[in-house]
Amino acid sequence: MPVARTSAIALLGLAGSLVEVEADISSNLPSFVLIGLPDAALGEARDRVRAAATNSGCALPNRKLTVNLSPASLPKHGSGFDLAIAMAVLAAAGDVSAESVAGVVHLGELGLDGRLRPTSGVLPAVLAAARSGAATVMVPTGNADEASLVPGIRVVGVASLRDAAIWHGGEFTPVPVEPILVPVPAARIDEQLDLADIVGNDEAIEAMLVAAAGGHHAFLLGPPGAGKTMLAARLPGLLPDLDAEQALEASSLRSLSGLPVGASLVTRPPFESPHHTASAASLVGGGSGVIRPGAAARASHGVLFLDEAPEFSPAVLDALRQPLESGVITIHRANAIAHFPARFQLVLAANPCPCGQYGAQDSECVCPPMSRRRYLARLSGPLLDRIDIQLRIARVTAARLRLGDEGSRLSSAEARQRVGRARELAYARLRETPWRLNSEVSGAWLRAPGRRLPPATTAAIDRALERGGLTMRGYDRVLRLGWTIADLDGAERPGADHIGRALYLRRAA
Repeated sequence: MPVARTSAIALLGLAGSLVEVEADISSNLPSFVLIGLPDAALGEARDRVRAAATNSGCALPNRKLTVNLSPASLPKHGSGFDLAIAMAVLAAAGDVSAESVAGVVHLGELGLDGRLRPTSGVLPAVLAAARSGAATVMVPTGNADEASLVPGIRVVGVASLRDAAIWHGGEFTPVPVEPILVPVPAARIDEQLDLADIVGNDEAIEAMLVAAAGGHHAFLLGPPGAGKTMLAARLPGLLPDLDAEQALEASSLRSLSGLPVGASLVTRPPFESPHHTASAASLVGGGSGVIRPGAAARASHGVLFLDEAPEFSPAVLDALRQPLESGVITIHRANAIAHFPARFQLVLAANPCPCGQYGAQDSECVCPPMSRRRYLARLSGPLLDRIDIQLRIARVTAARLRLGDEGSRLSSAEARQRVGRARELAYARLRETPWRLNSEVSGAWLRAPGRRLPPATTAAIDRALERGGLTMRGYDRVLRLGWTIADLDGAERPGADHIGRALYLRRAA
């Protein structure tokens, strides 16, 4: 009998490759052979597909079935190939139109009752299919809304293998089944948080505005109850909505992580706050079999908040050093390399000592000096050198609380407008460069002729560099902060006051 063919998608990170699924039926003893470098979950498709086909009323031939996944050298993971394997075998048996099956990309996991279960990573898989030139993709009904978010490709949602066979011309009587759906995404907690809730921390609020306007990383140091977590949780509310490309990337990362996406793209910046017991794989990504994105990748175009940062393993924290510089997470395996985006804003929060009271005016620290040094030394110098804003936050006193209640407070909506205006100035200045935010600009570009600030403006950071108070990387980061503060003030270029405020934000901790 002729070989029947269809297509599926193999994901490696966010990138997907088109896989040709070939099925052959021979007259040898009944068996089901699956070749083409499948992993353990994919190897179990033999039993899932045969049971699902039998229970759907379109049983596979009781002969030798050989299914090849090509290219054979490409690693293939997961159960999302089930539908493609089943349709290729049915086409080889003549139960459905081989021509129709060959023109469709099939994605989906089969249950033993023949229903199609929603699978993770459908959005990036459909996006990869569209980029490969596919015109039609068939997915489980539970993934149809998510798959429809990709423009320019026809999406066919089916609830069962029998429905898929009928769509491809199979002469079967329709049998209604209840489709398996994905849960509705829960409302984001940070969308209900407002910057106006914070009272008496004007310097910290201004630091968050600078961080949001320029995409800068921040380190908040202070005793318990100073408001570090409150500030970090409200930072996503200060960021503008994601553009179409960023929204598609953020939604694809959610899909690949197994999180619900819904019928619309994610338009607000994500917020990730892993626990301090998180491993390096959970933070940057990894895992056996399918390489999943970690919290840092899921926070792309948003905020990654590490509360109680010194409690994290130093090796886990240092795994962020390379992504902070490159904006990309690269995970190496013996037979594959996966890439994930990592354009996030990192916010670290820490107590000044194990008891948390060092430097507090209303409490006494009981930690010896060596204990204090050892505690903050868990945050390596190279990591902190990559943090633009390093601010010490004090507890709010009764007097500051009273003054804050009497005055008008900045809301998140008003702050977002200020941030939006500052970013527009940065976009206009950087429109002919590969960068969009001040935090991404290289130091060489800032110090180039025509953009170099006069010596009178940079005198403070020049002295700090000469005395060893700033590294060269730190010098450039102060310049970036200065440009962001100038954008917030609507100034054409930073002045000495802007650079002085930037140096304070850099060294206040």
